[in-house]
Amino acid sequence: MQKRNYYIEIEDFLSDESFQTWILSKVDEQGWEEWTLENQQRAKLVEDARLLLLAMKVPAIVSSSELKTALQLTWVKIEDSENTHKSAKSNTSIYLKKYWLTGVAATMFFAFLSIWFYKDQSQTNHTVVTYKELVNDNKEGLVEQTNNSNKPQVITLSDGSSVILEPNSKLSYPKIFTGNERKVYLSGEGFFEISKNPHKPFFVYANEIITKVVGTSFRVKAYSDRPNIEVLVRTGKVRVSSNELAADSDLKKEVVLLPNEALRFFRSDFSFNKITNITEDKTLASKAGNIEQLSFEFTDIPVNQILKTIEQAYLIKIDFPKNKLKNCHLTASLSDETLSEKLKIICKSIGSDTNFEMNGNQIIITSQGCY
Repeated sequence: MQKRNYYIEIEDFLSDESFQTWILSKVDEQGWEEWTLENQQRAKLVEDARLLLLAMKVPAIVSSSELKTALQLTWVKIEDSENTHKSAKSNTSIYLKKYWLTGVAATMFFAFLSIWFYKDQSQTNHTVVTYKELVNDNKEGLVEQTNNSNKPQVITLSDGSSVILEPNSKLSYPKIFTGNERKVYLSGEGFFEISKNPHKPFFVYANEIITKVVGTSFRVKAYSDRPNIEVLVRTGKVRVSSNELAADSDLKKEVVLLPNEALRFFRSDFSFNKITNITEDKTLASKAGNIEQLSFEFTDIPVNQILKTIEQAYLIKIDFPKNKLKNCHLTASLSDETLSEKLKIICKSIGSDTNFEMNGNQIIITSQGCY
């Protein structure tokens, strides 16, 4: 019989390292999700423990002794308070009271640990920066796109840049970029293909870091409930720096990344870890999407095949007249181009009467065929 089958209190779950790993790192090697769904009452207790652990914003796995000590102190305070107002209760009231106490314990435990972690983190010179805080600080009037589906969504920005927004992610951006900078705000994960404009750099704000580019493609993973942020570069050059909202000027850092390089930013101690070859890092390599793995270098390749490659890379649907394009071939290097630029080049190579329309994940190409 598994030890967790005997868990009846929130602290039982919080003290289990495999439970912490499942919630904080999204790694479910012990089958927590399946086990949780077996019992409705169990699922409620697991959910309470999950919310509490996430609310703590723990940057790493916490030892059992630290959690147990904090919980013991909390329960002592609750019991002292209850003894002051003790009165006769029926068995039903006692049963209900236990669940009420569990809620009170969770609230007091959160308050206790908030103070504990605040004191611990205040010894350093940086703070947590949230997506909401960054968006509220912007005065441009932003559009927010949220991907609540189970598939990536393609967003085309006003400058022609494209973003593949992963599930459970948000992106805020202006309808039209004005001024000398292009700024967007990410919560979650997105793959960016930036339209080249050396006079108007592009900035991606994601929690405690800022990624600056002129024209390139890269992926940013910045989930609010994860202990680190990752930036992976496919083409071009990227500069990653710490946000001045999170660090004092003397702690501000900047790392330059080139193609096939990546960076992990650890939120707990504000450290940067540069990876000079993504393919040699098994974790990063396993998470790479189709767009990083597929080649966009084409030599006398049928246009129909090229369009299928784009569909596979961006996980989109392209409607095009297959019969009219079956004899069309193209030689081109499209690796360093945004999605819209790729389509423009393809259409121009076919003929002046070939055009495309983009509507999110749906693209329609009209054409009378090759020259």
